[in-house]
Amino acid sequence: MMKYWEIFQAFFIPGILGYGGGPASIPLVENEVVTRFEWMSVQEFSEVLALGNSLPGPIATKMAGYIGYDVGGILGAVIGVFAAVAPSLIIMILLLGLLTKYKDSPKVKRLTLYVRPVIAILLGVMAWRFLFESYEGIGIWQTAIITVVSYLLMERFKVHPAFVIAGALLYGGFLL
Repeated sequence: MMKYWEIFQAFFIPGILGYGGGPASIPLVENEVVTRFEWMSVQEFSEVLALGNSLPGPIATKMAGYIGYDVGGILGAVIGVFAAVAPSLIIMILLLGLLTKYKDSPKVKRLTLYVRPVIAILLGVMAWRFLFESYEGIGIWQTAIITVVSYLLMERFKVHPAFVIAGALLYGGFLL
């Protein structure tokens, strides 16, 4: 029973604090899953993140479902997904009137301007940790090859990131 409560906490707390949606809460989920509860390593979490990014739909709920299932089976998946969407659901129900009234407020727009750089920094720190873990796990040359090829495919040849992630997964699965 305790593990289900932990699954709920691991996704509910980032859902409350992750202003900006799924991408903003990913570093917070990583902290809960990797550091606090130690259900996964950084490498495992990065693989779940890559898999979640390659599938359609909101990233936070896909990760919550997968990690919840990994930790607590089907009930864990249900609790994880519910915990991931519950903060937004509760806030939308309670504050719908206020949101409608103040959606064009300059103060709200200014708050969003201030929050965006913080989200960018959190995502950058997480990417740096993934790069460092990758370097330690597979070596500098494999990491450099995957990074350069991914960059070229997305920026030069305009390949969709989902295909690049799928290719990197296949490369890692067969060659590493």
